[in-house]
Amino acid sequence: MTTADDIEPAEDFRQRARVWIAENLRPLPANRAMSLNVRDEEWERTRELQRQLYEGGFAGLCFPREYGGLGLTRAHQTAFNEEVAGYEMPVLLNTPTLTVALPTLLDFGTEEQKRRHIPPAIRGEKLWVQLLSEPSGGSDLAGVLTRAEPDGDGFRLSGSKIWSSAAYVCDWGLCLARTDWDVPKHQGLTMFLIDMKAPGITVQRIRQVNGNNEFCQEYFENVYVPRDQVLGEVNDGWSVASRQLFHERTAVGGGSKYLSGSGPGRGLSTATTPQLVQLLYDTGQQDDPRARELVAELHALTTVQGQLIAHIVGKIDAGELDAKYSSVIRLFKGEAGVRRAEIGLELAGTNAVTDPAGGSSHAAFGVSFLFRQASALGGGSSEMSRNVVAERVLGMPREYAADRGVPFNQVRHGR
Repeated sequence: MTTADDIEPAEDFRQRARVWIAENLRPLPANRAMSLNVRDEEWERTRELQRQLYEGGFAGLCFPREYGGLGLTRAHQTAFNEEVAGYEMPVLLNTPTLTVALPTLLDFGTEEQKRRHIPPAIRGEKLWVQLLSEPSGGSDLAGVLTRAEPDGDGFRLSGSKIWSSAAYVCDWGLCLARTDWDVPKHQGLTMFLIDMKAPGITVQRIRQVNGNNEFCQEYFENVYVPRDQVLGEVNDGWSVASRQLFHERTAVGGGSKYLSGSGPGRGLSTATTPQLVQLLYDTGQQDDPRARELVAELHALTTVQGQLIAHIVGKIDAGELDAKYSSVIRLFKGEAGVRRAEIGLELAGTNAVTDPAGGSSHAAFGVSFLFRQASALGGGSSEMSRNVVAERVLGMPREYAADRGVPFNQVRHGR
């Protein structure tokens, strides 16, 4: 068990990290070419970078030492993230591997599961995917139709999942499946740890409007899952999924203490203040009052978001607020992300459309605008966050649900 006396002061850690970063990591180019998809070599480089961080003593900062981490505090991770800004980092590992899957394993995994799965991921050897949404489910996560039926000392998994980020390159997944159809939908679910190389799993990539094809759909055909790959308890998968969604909302909102570095996971992001300032000079708008107002608006959004994250996450860590308040930062992040994309497009104008992809940083503003709704969908939609805030934070009446309390095998649903 790590104690306060064992932990290096955060500012001493910052100074040591600053030296190591400068000596070991590559600065990012000022005008990186836009990338619609992650190439295979980028995934390989991501694993290499994570291994480099691990060997240098800067990986898994907030994970317990007994599972391959360093047992440090959020202050240490914040200091490291500030120092590593502008350097190449394995940010592809952030979500969901480091910020969602591993924290959920910490919360619900057996000792054997944690020792088996967490250290390899911290070393960059294993990537994780979330297998939650289904083609017929929409936002109703508890209405999953993927089934897991007992078979000897394990289960047989059949069904399909969709909108799974980078499943084609991942090694393991967290998969929610139905194990009891005779009880209401939330009560008959189980969370499984799925080996993505197991026989019977097919992964297909999905091309989106912006050309990105990182999302996937997975098909499970009689996939055998040993019982020791159940995460939590059989038929109590909703407890695991709820905690998993908390970690996802916190990560997407920017408040996870496991977030290592920062930046776009797949080369596409909404605009930052420095990018917009450079855009104004590139396009001769630096003296235009309206253009300056838009840059100031984005800067204000960024500032408020940072303060909101610090306030809410700090109180959650201190036990003064519970997990449902993570929906507040998730909602703000989604709305702010959409607005950032709109501001970027307005300032870039025709440059966002006429510049060839990869030929100029201006093209990224157009692609980000096409992709803007992703900010309002990742980690649960903004509408879902509003429901959580309204019902669980503000105490307003719950929405009507026709299937509440009804055994799932009696609920009408489309296939």
